[in-house]
Amino acid sequence: MEVLNSFMTWIFKSRLGQIENLKNNPLEVQDSTFWYLIQEGRATDFGREYGFSKIKSYEDFAKQVPLFEYETFKPYIEKTMKGQQQIIWSSDIEWFAKSSGTTSSRSKYIPVSEESLEECHYKGGKDMVSLYVSTFPDTKLFTGKSLSIGGTLEKNPLNPGGSAKAGDVSAVIMQNLPIWAQFARTPGLETALMGDWETKIEKMARETMDENVTSIAGVPTWTLVLLQRILEIKKAKNILEVWPNLEVFFHGAVAFGPYRNLFKELIPSDKMRYMETYNASEGFFGIQDQPDSEELLLLLDYGIFYEFIPMEEWDKENPEVISLKDVEIGKNYALVISTNGGLWRYKIGDTIKFTSSTPYRFKISGRTKHFINAFGEEVIVENAESAIQFACEQTGATITNFTAAPVFFEGNGSKGAHEWVVEFKKEPESLEQFGNLLDEKLRQINSDYDAKRYKDLALKRLVLHAAPHGLFEAWLGKKGKLGGQFKVPRLANSREYIDEILGMMG
Repeated sequence: MEVLNSFMTWIFKSRLGQIENLKNNPLEVQDSTFWYLIQEGRATDFGREYGFSKIKSYEDFAKQVPLFEYETFKPYIEKTMKGQQQIIWSSDIEWFAKSSGTTSSRSKYIPVSEESLEECHYKGGKDMVSLYVSTFPDTKLFTGKSLSIGGTLEKNPLNPGGSAKAGDVSAVIMQNLPIWAQFARTPGLETALMGDWETKIEKMARETMDENVTSIAGVPTWTLVLLQRILEIKKAKNILEVWPNLEVFFHGAVAFGPYRNLFKELIPSDKMRYMETYNASEGFFGIQDQPDSEELLLLLDYGIFYEFIPMEEWDKENPEVISLKDVEIGKNYALVISTNGGLWRYKIGDTIKFTSSTPYRFKISGRTKHFINAFGEEVIVENAESAIQFACEQTGATITNFTAAPVFFEGNGSKGAHEWVVEFKKEPESLEQFGNLLDEKLRQINSDYDAKRYKDLALKRLVLHAAPHGLFEAWLGKKGKLGGQFKVPRLANSREYIDEILGMMG
C-alpha cells in the first residue's frame, strides 16, 4: 500500500503546474475559456438566437445575451430534458443535476454535459486531492478508502422513457466515475445512491465501519448523521476508534463553522484536517488551497466564464455586470456564469467577496435572497411565505410578521431544526397544529428540506414561538430601523437576529 500511496501522490501532483498557471495568468485563462464557450455555442439553438457568430468581444457578448435566472432559462432546459439536443450546448446532454426549487418549481434541473463532468466536476475532485497531497506530502490518503456520501438518482421527469437521467449532482458524479475511482471509495455504488435515507444511513454505517477509511467527502449534515450512527453500532467513544487512519474531511454545500466543534468532538485529533470546496450543481467553483486560511481559490480553467454583479446593482432592471478584471477586493458580488454544461449568463443566486486578486481567492458571502441553508436544505423566502400562508389558511390565523433561523447541532446525537418566531394578529386555536402544517407544507414545496426531515434523520420538526403583539416593531425600533424601508428578515442563516428577538420575549 505504501508503494501505491507514493505512486498516487505523484500522479495527483502532476496537475499542480496547471493550477499554478491559473493562479499566475488568471485573465488569460478566463479569456481562453470565454472563446472556447462561444465557439462551442455557435451551432446551438441558443447561439443562433443570440447571434454568437457575430460576437467579436466580451462586450458584444454582454450586449447581445441577456441575464438569466432559472425561471427564464427553464424553457431551454426543458427542451433538452425532453430529448432535443444542441439546444444550449454542442454535445448531447444526458444528465441533469437536481437542485432546490424556485418560486414556481419544486426542484431545478441543471444540465450536465460530458464536458462539464470531465472538465469541471471531475477536475475539481482531482485538483482537491492534488492540492491536499501537495500541502501534506506525508499523507497516507491512498492506503485506505474515501467515504463519500452521495445523493440519489431518478428518472428524467419530462422524459421518463428516455436515456437521460436526473439526480443530486453528487449522485450524477458518482454514477459516472471511472472503475479505478469506484475501487478507491466506499460504500458500494448501490448503497451510496439509495433513495430511502433511513435505510441508506443504516446500510452505509454497516458497510463502511470496518473499512480502512482515510478520508471523507460530503455535506457536514449527513456526515454527522452517519458518524453518530456508526458510533452507536460500534459502541465507540469517537470515530478514531473506528477509523484510526482517518486524516481529512473534504466538505462543502453549507457553512462549516457551526459544525466545527462537533466534528472535533467526534474526531478528537489535532492531526485531523478539513478542506472546503465550493461544488454546486452548476459547477465546481472553488477549493481551499491554503491550510491556514478558509479562502477559496477561484477555479478559472473549468469551462466556466465568470461575471459579477455588484450587490448594490442587484435589484436594478439593467444592473452593471463586470468581468474578472474589474472586481474589487472586499466588495459583495452576485455570481453570473456561462458554462460547458450549457448555462449562459446564468445568475446562480450565490454571493462572494474577493479577498485577493493575486491569485483570485474569495469567500462565500451568502445568497442574493434571505435563506436558510445550514443543513443543505436551501429554504428560500418564497418557500417560507408559501408555507406560512398555507398554515394560516388552514387554521384561520393571520400574522403580522415572522422570522426563522436554524437551530444548530449542539452535541453528539443532537439534531438540527428550524426555529420560527411568528407574531399573530389572530392566533390559531392550536399552535401545535399550525406548526405541523407549516412544517408539512415546507416539506411539500422544498425537496431538500423534505430529505433532511425524513424520519427526523438530520432535522427535527420546526420549533415555533408565538410572539407578543408589537415585538417585531419594538425590535426594529431598538435597532434604529423603524420605517417603511426597513423590514424584518424573513430568514437568516445565522442566529444573530432570532436570538435578539427571543431575548426580548424573556
